[in-house]
Amino acid sequence: MSEQKKNNVNEQSREDYVNDRMKQHNRFYKNIYNILYTANDITIGFWFLLGSILFYFESLKIYGITLFVIASIQFLIKPAIRLVHEVKARKHYGEEYDQQQA
Repeated sequence: MSEQKKNNVNEQSREDYVNDRMKQHNRFYKNIYNILYTANDITIGFWFLLGSILFYFESLKIYGITLFVIASIQFLIKPAIRLVHEVKARKHYGEEYDQQQA
C-alpha cells in the first residue's frame, strides 16, 4: 500500500473511511447494477403484461395470476439485492480499515 494512502487511513475515522470507499465502490459498480436493475424491471413489466393478457381468457386466468405473483416476488427481490450488496460492501471496507490500522 502506498505511504500516502496509509497516512490517509490513519487520519480518518472508520466511518469516514468506509463512506469514502463506498463512494468509489458505487461509482465502479453503479453501471453494472443499473443494467441488472433495468433488465429486472423489463422482466417484471413483461410478466405483468403477459399476465394481464392471459387474464382475458377464462381458461388461462390461473397462469395470469401465477405471472402476477412471480412479478410481485421480483419486486421484493430487487431491494433485497441492493440491501445485501450495501451491507456486505460496508462490512468488507470496515474490515479493510481495521486491518490497515493494525
